[in-house]
Parts: sequence; structure tokens; C-alpha cells
Amino acid sequence: MNTLRRIKKIEGKRHIELQRVVVTGMGALTPIGNTVEEYWRNLVAGRSGVTKITKFDPDGFSSQIAGEVKGFQPLDYMDKKDARRMDTFAQYAVAAAKMAVADARLDLSAEDPEKIGVVVGSGIGGIGTWERQYKILLEKGPMRLSPFFIPMMIIDMAPGQVAIALNARGPNYSTVSACASGAHAIADSFRILQRGEAEVMITGGAEASITPLSIAGFCTAKALSTRNDAPQEASRPFDAQRDGFVVGEGAGVLVLETLEHALQREAKIYAELVGLGMTDDAYHITAPAPNGEGAAKAMELALKDGDTKPEEVDYINAHGTSTPFNDRTETMAIKSVFGEHSYRLSISATKSMVGHLLGATGATELIATVKSIEESIIHPTINYQYEDPECDLDYVPNRARKKEVKVALSNSFGFGGHNVCLAVRKFVG
Repeated sequence: MNTLRRIKKIEGKRHIELQRVVVTGMGALTPIGNTVEEYWRNLVAGRSGVTKITKFDPDGFSSQIAGEVKGFQPLDYMDKKDARRMDTFAQYAVAAAKMAVADARLDLSAEDPEKIGVVVGSGIGGIGTWERQYKILLEKGPMRLSPFFIPMMIIDMAPGQVAIALNARGPNYSTVSACASGAHAIADSFRILQRGEAEVMITGGAEASITPLSIAGFCTAKALSTRNDAPQEASRPFDAQRDGFVVGEGAGVLVLETLEHALQREAKIYAELVGLGMTDDAYHITAPAPNGEGAAKAMELALKDGDTKPEEVDYINAHGTSTPFNDRTETMAIKSVFGEHSYRLSISATKSMVGHLLGATGATELIATVKSIEESIIHPTINYQYEDPECDLDYVPNRARKKEVKVALSNSFGFGGHNVCLAVRKFVG
């Protein structure tokens, strides 16, 4: 693939040309770092960001732990007036987007704003604003609500606020598919660029759902770990004693560009996004399909879309939630797609250190995947102590591993049966 464009198919006499798409910038806010550099350094070191909840008093909750963003100062990225009119998830999105654009060294004043788009996903959006305003409604009456209540709460305000901050006038919307939201945003942005409908897409996911109502809902669904006495050991994907996931928060945003545009401006290219697969289990509102067939099909489609053979894949950044069903079915799905090559793959779960960032997880985990390609290091799955006979692959337990990664997959699965797989390749000019 040495040309700037690939002809993928022909419809009648009309050739459909798809642009190649590359990653040129990244920004992240996570429980283990408020920059990509800090985030990656702590991932490689195997440091957990899970602690007892401080954002509210969790007394009485069955799960009292979470992966909170620490030390975030919104006024470092926006003025006070704008910050007051945004829910925290939108603040996170704007901050991560500005970091990603700065990392890409993208001079927006020199770009056509109509060729720059924004797609940012979130699974829950402004639930913190919703809770605070509902309390005001009950205690003080309807006329005391903030006039900014609705535009602070709705999920599309994350890409909307990013566009306002960056003067990006191209395609703009939000994706909402629970824990697959960020990955769906990136997938849509990939297709927009392939079709030539934009030259630059600022894309990812943001979430700020460590609130009483959100945590209580997950608690009553019995989805969360209850290792309250050992927070940093609670998220343990693929470990036989895993007992549920840990809620996290943050944002991940990537700058994607057509290869042609990136080369014209001599941008640094981290990796090439080459394929995607999207499916649904059509099985259950929260549980994955028992044999992982929806996840397997998403991986197969991503490989096919990226003209990639299964044996070419070096690494999978797993969805790896630390729930009994998800980890087992994801393992089954990997085996069904890769066969014997499954046992030669390196697989790791970012959530072991940051918890589950819900709608932001697909983006922050793709950033970790891209860093693995750039640095030739695979971060570990921490807290892996007890082998599960049904999860018998190489999950890079507890210590980072030096390994050249030429091709990698990033998996994201969400409530509702949503499955997204993104395929990334080391860029060869």
C-alpha cells in the first residue's frame, strides 16, 4: 500500500477511492495521568489509579471504589465562564481535544475549518449535571433550574463544545453505544476520512459518571467489584477471582488525518488506522453472547477491512472488563478468529489499571494500542494472580513486555451487545 489512495471496490463505472487514514495526535485524561505521556508511563509501570471514591460519600454502596481523574483543572483549557456551562464530561473532551491538536502540531488557523470534523462519543454524558439539577427541582422548584441544564447534559455537547473551541466546522456529532461509544466515534471518523468528506477528524470519547446515581445503578445490577478493602487489586481482567468491573472516568481524543493531508503538512505519523468491524450480539441487554460470536465477527470484519491476515496480528488490546462473563467470552472469540495463533498473541487489558471508562474506554485504549506500536512495548494486565482454565491465553501478566508490534487490534464491547474492533498498523511511508 504505497499509494495515497486505495481503490476498494467498483460500482458500475464509478470507482470508489478510499483515502488512507493515519493517527497524528493524541490527548488523554485518565485515572493514572492527565497527559498521554503520564498515562503511558504509568501503564507500562503497571500502576493502578483505582482508589476509594472521593467525589461523594460512598458509605452504604456495595462498591465504594473507582478510577477517578485526579488534579484536573478545567481553567487550564478554557475560561471560567465556559467551564461553568459545561458538564465535567464535556470539559474532559475539550481538554483532551486541545491536547491532541497540540500534539499533532496542527495549526488550525492555516486549515479550512469546513474540512475539520469532530465526533466524540459518551455512554452516559452529563449525569452529574442531571443529578444536581433534579435536586434543585425537588427542593426549590422548576424555575430555579439553570437555563444551561439541557445543553450541559446532552451528550452531543462534547463534540459541540470541541468544535466551538477549535472552530471545526466539518462533520460533527456524538455516538452513544454504552462502552463502545468512543470506538464507534473513531470508526465513524475513519469512514468519513476514507470517503474524503473531511481532511482532519478530532475524535474519541469522554465520560464523567462517578456520581451517586450512576454508581448505585451499577451496584444494583451487580456489575461492580466489591473489593473495597483493596481498591488497586479490584480490577483483575482474566483472573480467576475477578468479581466485576470498576467504574472509571476521563477522555481520550485522537487526531486522524488523511495520509495525503498529513504528508502535505509533514506531520508526525504515529500509526495507520487500517480497518474496523462493527456488529451486535442481538442477544441480551447487558450480557455478551455466550460464545462470543458477535465479538468474533467484529474482529473478522476488522481484519478483512484492513486486508490483514490473522497471523499478522501481534497484539490485542482487550476489552477485558474484569467481569466473569465478558473475559471468558472475549477469550472464546479470540480463539475462534485466530485459532492456534491465539496462543502466540500478546493480549493486555488497560482496564486493570484505570478501571472501565465506559464511553471513553475505546479511545483511551486505542491510544494505548498506538503507543504499543510506537514504543515496541506492551503494557501488562495487572492483578493477574490466579489462572482461569477458561482464560488461558497470554495476557502479559503483571509486567510490561518489549515486543515489536506491527499490527494490533483494539476491542470495545458495550451493553446492548455492541461490538467494535479497530485495526491499527505500523505506518510505512
